Amino acid sequence: MAGAAGLTFAIVGMERAAQAATQASAVAGTTFSPWVSIATNGDVSIICPAAEMGQGSLTSLPLILAEELDADWSKVIIVPAPPIDKLYGNPGFGGVMHTASSAAVSGFFTPLRIFGAQVRSVLIGNASKHWNVPRAELTTEPSIVVHAKSGRRLSYGEIAAFAEIPAIAPDIKPEGLKKTSEFRLIGRDVPRVDLPGKINGRARYAIDVRLPGMIYGAVLRSPVEGGTPDRFDAPAAKAVDGMIDVARLPYGVGVLAQTPWAAFTAKSALEPGITWHRTGRAWGFDSDKGLDGFAADARDLAVPTTVDWFKQGDAAAALRTATSIVEAEYRCRYAYHAQMEPLNAVASVAADGGSAEVWVGTQYPTAALAAAARALAIPAEKIKLNYMLLGGGFGRRGDFDQEFVVDAVLMAKHAGRPVKVMWTREDDVRNGHFRPISAHHLRAGLDASGKLIAWYQRVVGDRVLPFEDPPRFHGNDDRDYLLMNGVELKSYDIPHQYDGQIPRDTGVRTSPLRGIGFTANKFVAESFLDEVALKRGADPLAFRFELLQNTPRGQAVLRRVAEMADWTRKRDGTALGLAFVDYSNTLMGGVAEVSLDRPSGRINVHNFWFAIDCGIPVQPDSVIAQSQGGIVHGLGLALSEEISIRDGAVVQSNFDDYTVMRLSDVSDIHVELIATDNQPTGVGQMPVTVVAPAIGNAVARLTGARLRETPMTPERVKKALG
Repeated sequence: MAGAAGLTFAIVGMERAAQAATQASAVAGTTFSPWVSIATNGDVSIICPAAEMGQGSLTSLPLILAEELDADWSKVIIVPAPPIDKLYGNPGFGGVMHTASSAAVSGFFTPLRIFGAQVRSVLIGNASKHWNVPRAELTTEPSIVVHAKSGRRLSYGEIAAFAEIPAIAPDIKPEGLKKTSEFRLIGRDVPRVDLPGKINGRARYAIDVRLPGMIYGAVLRSPVEGGTPDRFDAPAAKAVDGMIDVARLPYGVGVLAQTPWAAFTAKSALEPGITWHRTGRAWGFDSDKGLDGFAADARDLAVPTTVDWFKQGDAAAALRTATSIVEAEYRCRYAYHAQMEPLNAVASVAADGGSAEVWVGTQYPTAALAAAARALAIPAEKIKLNYMLLGGGFGRRGDFDQEFVVDAVLMAKHAGRPVKVMWTREDDVRNGHFRPISAHHLRAGLDASGKLIAWYQRVVGDRVLPFEDPPRFHGNDDRDYLLMNGVELKSYDIPHQYDGQIPRDTGVRTSPLRGIGFTANKFVAESFLDEVALKRGADPLAFRFELLQNTPRGQAVLRRVAEMADWTRKRDGTALGLAFVDYSNTLMGGVAEVSLDRPSGRINVHNFWFAIDCGIPVQPDSVIAQSQGGIVHGLGLALSEEISIRDGAVVQSNFDDYTVMRLSDVSDIHVELIATDNQPTGVGQMPVTVVAPAIGNAVARLTGARLRETPMTPERVKKALG
């Protein structure tokens, strides 16, 4: 399949692949392309290439194709794509099937429209030949080809009965697609296809799968990455009623049982007597001391940056000539994904070990397939992957190693029967892959007129790529976009900028968490920007308007959110804080209204106003819903969510000591969508990034004390207040 530039495909050349895809997905009807099949009853099957984890991709992506196909949406059947990167990989994500970085709609928007337009053109061509009339005389209505001159009409289902598929698909140029004014599906709210099943309980997750003869598994893993089991007390586990067997694994000990609770109980029985080979770097690591060391390296200019992440002008020279300089240090702690469905997978391995079938909810299906193949030492072609709905991902189900899949296939092979492996919440927390800790040293220079002319930042943080995606990590290349994205301030008119990376390898498992590097880096940048505004004596809103003089869309977002919050109104006992984020051309403004209980140090967020311009909103209501959810997630990351590491192991274990937002803690959230005629950009993770800096800036405005570390816990607030 051609890339996003060409976007044509030879249908005959891909016929075998298309048939394999549709057969794997049980699609009926005439295969018009690897993406579309049409049955004679008019049903239009459209392949969805992205995982559905609550963000709405299962609706929005097929809807984009259906728009240009001019399909009757009521007749559309949505089919998850089989794991074939060459067919269904995201052009905006390196051509792999990986639902992450809020890149699904932005990556597939133009390709899917072209694929839909190509099939529509084939349908029109067949109708033209059938009626012996010029193509130019034909138009379409939803799932119908119309010849206005004669009043004749052919449904897509009728055409499917006699359609001839050309060897080469029509060459559709982007300029030949519909104008936005002609959309009848894109930009209008269509009920999400996954919601009815989630409401009535018919939605299927991997945790719901039951197979004949299936048993249950649980794994006691090394508390520290890289550890391997030494000695363990198997009789203690086998004494549990319902226990079947114990399996030594490379990274832990698995137990097999008749019921989930028997497996969990047997796993717990192993824990007191197990000892571990202390392999791996993280043994002995302490996150408090480690972060202190990171901060010392960040401020010590004698410690060189390994990567010049972003350079514009000459920040060092501009600082030397600046009239005044502002300097600060910020820190960000480890955080856990806290997806509501703990990790799980089901596997069945053939008696000879030569083939397998897996049921799993994953953000990265081709990685899940590859992980199962590696674990079983068989070709990936010998594994059938059934990937299910996800009960939340936020990046946790997108790691390359897919260890929950490995658990299932190894234990199913050991048992000789299907096994469902489930992680408890404690397993999920203690063995999480975390947002990395980072320390930031910043300097800003102002000229005699008060203009911000120089921005200099050094970031010391755990590397993420070695854990998240080893194939894309090269040991001699320290650039880590999962850590560093968002440090650059491209929307702001700051002539001289420098952002440098100093990577560290603690051995702690790290991973992207909703917002990736932006969540930490925008807390730092937008907080420090407020400090600079105060140094100059400027209103934070007016200061940002000045910096956004060349970004009118950014100004529009800030203007609207300021109006929503009534920025200039005097408050009694509360204060407002502002943040602006340009995240991959998704422009956002957030304003938090906070009060503070000084004796306890508790920050109370009463209101959060949010405006977003993500270009063409494919599904407006979904954009608003994702924004609301992102803000709730952002509140937790800003105020309470923290993972601590002692001797390389996680201290926290469940939601009693890893505190996510409770309903009673959530502020009133006000979201406004600013629709523009620009290429759609991401939404799912973007709103998270605006929350923490807006809250920190509001607290500074209220108290004069600057909070320089997330999460902004009561203890840290009291320390900042002195």
